[in-house]
Amino acid sequence: MELHPGERVVFEGHPSWRALIAFYLKGALGALGAAALAALVTAIAGGVDVPIVVAVFVVGLAIDVLTGWVLRVTTTYAITNQRLHIRSGLIAKREQQTRFERVQNVNTTQSAIQRLLRVGDVDFDTAGSDDSEFRFAGVNDPVKVVTAVDRAQREHEAEQRRTDAGAGASGPAGDGL
Repeated sequence: MELHPGERVVFEGHPSWRALIAFYLKGALGALGAAALAALVTAIAGGVDVPIVVAVFVVGLAIDVLTGWVLRVTTTYAITNQRLHIRSGLIAKREQQTRFERVQNVNTTQSAIQRLLRVGDVDFDTAGSDDSEFRFAGVNDPVKVVTAVDRAQREHEAEQRRTDAGAGASGPAGDGL
């Protein structure tokens, strides 16, 4: 993310690995199923070949863990003193950003499992964007993220007031009448 002049990062993060536990469990079940299939095939062929069955399971599990890691590290959430930014994707990139002026509400949601895992989602309602979802999904400590957004919004508003006050004081001179 390229920063604008005067812009600084207040928060930057990724989805938590804990938010992907369901993904990892499904992948482990898939690897177990592939290993069971390998055991069945080798049994039909003349006896279960344990090293092949174990290799199929380990490779399936490794693919699952690697895929989850790539999904996690290729998604970046950023809060600056001017805007919110989401970037995701390894090959095909998707970027979303919104200025603080457009943020109307900030909501957190945590399912019972997410509360146990200490992760949650932070949803941002933005003006005029019914067609697009703006969400920091699966973040560690969603309350900390909301606090960072609140702090950045207050800094942005204070900066806007200073800018507006400065523009009023050094505005164009009158015609002297």
